[in-house]
Amino acid sequence: MSTPINNAEYRPVSAPTPVLSVSPVLLPAPGRAVDLQVRISAPVAGRGLPIILLSHGHGYSNNLSSLNGYGPLANFWAAHGFVVIQPTHLSSATLSLNPDDPEAPLYWRSRTEDMTRILDQLDLIEASVPELTGRLDRGRVAAVGHSMGGHTASLLLGARLTDPHDGREVNLAEPRIKAGVLLAAPGRGGDAVTKFVAEHYPFFLTTDFSEMTTPALVVAGDKDASPHLTVRGADWHADPYVLSPGPKSLLTLFGAEHGLGGVSGYDVAETTDENPERVAAVQRLTWAYLRTALYPEDPAWSAARAALMDAPDPLGRVESK
Repeated sequence: MSTPINNAEYRPVSAPTPVLSVSPVLLPAPGRAVDLQVRISAPVAGRGLPIILLSHGHGYSNNLSSLNGYGPLANFWAAHGFVVIQPTHLSSATLSLNPDDPEAPLYWRSRTEDMTRILDQLDLIEASVPELTGRLDRGRVAAVGHSMGGHTASLLLGARLTDPHDGREVNLAEPRIKAGVLLAAPGRGGDAVTKFVAEHYPFFLTTDFSEMTTPALVVAGDKDASPHLTVRGADWHADPYVLSPGPKSLLTLFGAEHGLGGVSGYDVAETTDENPERVAAVQRLTWAYLRTALYPEDPAWSAARAALMDAPDPLGRVESK
């Protein structure tokens, strides 16, 4: 019988290795308000390393929503074989940009363009971080995002929306991205969003997951009501799974709120459901999902799912289609 994933002694992952982290690496971005700043975290050793593009959320903390956030995830994934690239999107408070910019404050389109720009400039990233030269597997790329970052990742995976400024359908799917993880991501628009969202963030009104065909794991907390965003309660965050075609999986975390136990940073005040065990589960289950999604012969995801199911008091449940 598998040892439960809840058990702190269980490690359904590869052995951790030392990590190097370099920031800020500046990528030229003509037409952008500022050049794109990224952090690169990677294992010190190894070749043929898969890549995770990690999109931060839009919380009220100054630095979590930047390349300086999400240490619990970035450090774990890098220690277990991924190269993690974190941009500072224009929505970050660290940049102190003009709040009257037409795309402010969320910069939904610019966020996706940041991720494409990173993939376009992997040569420059390798040149800027010589320890990475020749070590990247550019054919195995995943996009991960939390909260507003989950919206960014969903667009890269194929979700659509209508630009509220010109009425055109927007397709920002990135074919170089082979899999994704959406953490506490926004759900559908229409009558599911609050009046405030409809008035201030109208791009959310037309979110459509019917063309989001890239394989993905959706992670949602069953206590993540997000009343400032939706009138539907926690079920709203499962929409990217429910309303998209397969192959998809949904990880529902019991008792989890928007911070999913504290994925955005270590001991941060805005985490309303701080739970190190829950964060450990997110780390391991997302790692396992991406290993199998990018390397289909790797049984990591089935092993992790079995461990979760075998737990006497499971932290969550997984369903797939």
